[in-house]
Amino acid sequence: MSTAEKYLKPEVVRQIARLDLRAQFIVKGFLQGLHASPFHGFSVEFSEHRKYTPGDDPKDIDWLVYAKTDKYYVKKFEAETNITGYLVMDLSRSMGYTYRQELTKFDYAICLAAALAYLMIHQQDPVGLVTFDEKIRASLPPRSKRSHLGDVLGLLANLKPSGSTNIAHSLVQVAAMLRHASLVMVFSDLLVDPEPVLDALHRLRHGGHDVILFHVLDEAEVQFPFEGMVELEEPESHERLALDAAGFRQDYFKELEALRETYRRDCFQSGVDYVPLDTSMQFDKALTEYLVSRSARG
Repeated sequence: MSTAEKYLKPEVVRQIARLDLRAQFIVKGFLQGLHASPFHGFSVEFSEHRKYTPGDDPKDIDWLVYAKTDKYYVKKFEAETNITGYLVMDLSRSMGYTYRQELTKFDYAICLAAALAYLMIHQQDPVGLVTFDEKIRASLPPRSKRSHLGDVLGLLANLKPSGSTNIAHSLVQVAAMLRHASLVMVFSDLLVDPEPVLDALHRLRHGGHDVILFHVLDEAEVQFPFEGMVELEEPESHERLALDAAGFRQDYFKELEALRETYRRDCFQSGVDYVPLDTSMQFDKALTEYLVSRSARG
């Protein structure tokens, strides 16, 4: 296993107590991985540079970057690089679930959000934070100062998932809050009826916002590793259902795939980036999606 991979494994990240150090650890592994991948050069390009194109002033070429990469990059101007980001975090009780992983869905989403906040602020991009369950619970206005990272991480580190959720209503509230075109990064397990959520995502897109939907499920919710008679509990209503795992498994996989496919298809059509994740997956998949999305808009 490469060093970069180790940095990105959820079970390794779990051993780091402080969220700020977790975020740095993940980002460090991610950037190391970029250097050894087809995305080489991205780690330069996504921050404060873009490739030199005919018509650019040669005086703007960054020769230090050229010395490292053999490619011509120019410094981006403030106006063409910065985008305001909002981390939008689902606080519902179901997010606190894990079956056998080191991180709950919520822990996983928090680590991912912290790493994204770290990346954005190091790119001088303002980032804000919005938390919701049945409605918006807290919001931190976007700023790009380094000191703001501490505020974002401090709030993230103290969040606890509890209560029921209304994702669609909360996203409509977010859409009403935003004054300027922004990058909205939503973290949720989406264990609700998809139609109202998709309508709310359409509203965000209609308002001119770019949206990345991180669909975070527990590894057990994706793999269904249960055997024999099991008792499943609906996390928000606490209703219990006893069933035979073997008899239910195929129906379960069918339902899960149908849910993911609904989001995949609809998000593709409406221009939302949909990123299905589970808590056993390395963090680089999600961070690469962010990077590609942001680069396409840069």
